Amino acid sequence: MSQFSYSENIKAFHAHLYYRDEAGTELAKQIAKQAEALFEIKVGRFHQKQVGPHPLWSCQLSFAAETFGKIIPWLMFNRQTLDVFVHPLTGNDYVDHTQGVSWLGNSHTLNTAQFTPPSDYPSE
Repeated sequence: MSQFSYSENIKAFHAHLYYRDEAGTELAKQIAKQAEALFEIKVGRFHQKQVGPHPLWSCQLSFAAETFGKIIPWLMFNRQTLDVFVHPLTGNDYVDHTQGVSWLGNSHTLNTAQFTPPSDYPSE
């Protein structure tokens, strides 16, 4: 039996900070600013609407795969009341948003209909 794996293709990660209102937006900005001061990350826009597959307002933090072991533990203890969706960047959006994902806090259902599974993806 062959093992289906994209792990060798992981180039970077995204951590999406999820929030629902103005207070959550401000908290996300504070957390992103702290993370940016501590780590080599890129902070995206603070969306106050649903964007892409994300069911809540969100902000994206982008970081290299090599820094996962420092950034994610920091977010575990500093996310406060925000939920965080973490996923790899392998070059395939479907795989990235459905396999190997992690949640800090509560998990939420993503709208992955916009993504197409790769042709070599195992069927159920």
